Amino acid sequence: MGALLSPAAAAERPGWFTSWAQSQQGLAPVVLHDQSMRMITHLSQGGGAVRIRVQNTFGTAPLTIDRTTVAVSAGGAEIEGSRELTFGGRRAVTIPAGGELWSDRTSLTTAPGTDLAVSMHVAGDVVPGRHESAFRENYLTPPGSGDHAAGQGAAYTQKVQSTYVVSAVDVHNPRLKGTVVPFGSSVVDGVGSTNCGPGCTELGTNKRWTDVLARRLAASPGPQLAVANAGISGTTSSLCPNTPGAFVGLDAVARLERDVLALHGVTDVIYYYGTNDLANGCSAADIITSYRTVFQRLRAAGIAVHVTPITPRPGYSDRNNVDRHAVNDFVKRGGDCSDTCATVQDFDQVLEDPVKPNSINAPYDTGDGVHANIKGQQAIADYIALETIA
Repeated sequence: MGALLSPAAAAERPGWFTSWAQSQQGLAPVVLHDQSMRMITHLSQGGGAVRIRVQNTFGTAPLTIDRTTVAVSAGGAEIEGSRELTFGGRRAVTIPAGGELWSDRTSLTTAPGTDLAVSMHVAGDVVPGRHESAFRENYLTPPGSGDHAAGQGAAYTQKVQSTYVVSAVDVHNPRLKGTVVPFGSSVVDGVGSTNCGPGCTELGTNKRWTDVLARRLAASPGPQLAVANAGISGTTSSLCPNTPGAFVGLDAVARLERDVLALHGVTDVIYYYGTNDLANGCSAADIITSYRTVFQRLRAAGIAVHVTPITPRPGYSDRNNVDRHAVNDFVKRGGDCSDTCATVQDFDQVLEDPVKPNSINAPYDTGDGVHANIKGQQAIADYIALETIA
């Protein structure tokens, strides 16, 4: 029986790249009891084998998973076959409070855009960690219903729009050249990507700008890169004085190791932060200090940094806008963030209203003045010149 692989040991094996991620941000408001969960992950690139990361980062007690399977999704909660996943050779695994584990590899052929169903059965009582907004439906069986990790969808009668426990999927594909990690708050996470107009919502159609970028990369003749999303809505780059309690400890510096550097094959980070910093009382100096800290750690790890200026928000005060432009001057100065950035991806230019530059252009606005709708998400992704990150 093998030992459980640490992220560092797992990373030593060549050919592995993180193809999907959703960062953990807290505990789900449920207690699971002898039931199964089926989480649908959308792969940016495929390969000949997969492995997953499970986390209990915010748990206060050990979390035991009694069985885990992976399968290609057949839509909804249905699957096409299933493969058992083990952890260090064991079917059941206990994740300590604050801990995480990577599974063993299992052979399964996937492609760019594959929806991979990760199903887990917990026999006891657990409070699962979660990524709050999946922007799609995931599935649970009723409490007390037992093990349906390898079963078809009929048993999964409950729906949730969060992702529980699983936080990353790696694929084994030596043809890939790297993984791009968009790192930021709500516009990275995907807020707005389900908004297709007044009264119109598209759930589970994968129209975040990060999803569109992944499809562009997969279809390109250039180097093949995976995309792993590390966005958490409401978070900040720096430690801000007015940060709501739910987001304390989720600033970029605090979660950089867990949500970016612990992923596999990371070659590039697209850094899209700052809007919440200004709204929560951070100054330009605070934000720039956090940028320097994060960018230097990324560069020391050999990761290229592509940063976007802080995008517009009509609710900013005059002081906020002075600070926004000060940060953006730092970002754009020489196009290199004072020698720490590889490129500047000017999403501010993409989204700003040409008449009211402190507002989002109306065709791209969800209506809240902060987030880009599906059309805006497409515009952001289309702006990125692939050769700048490939």
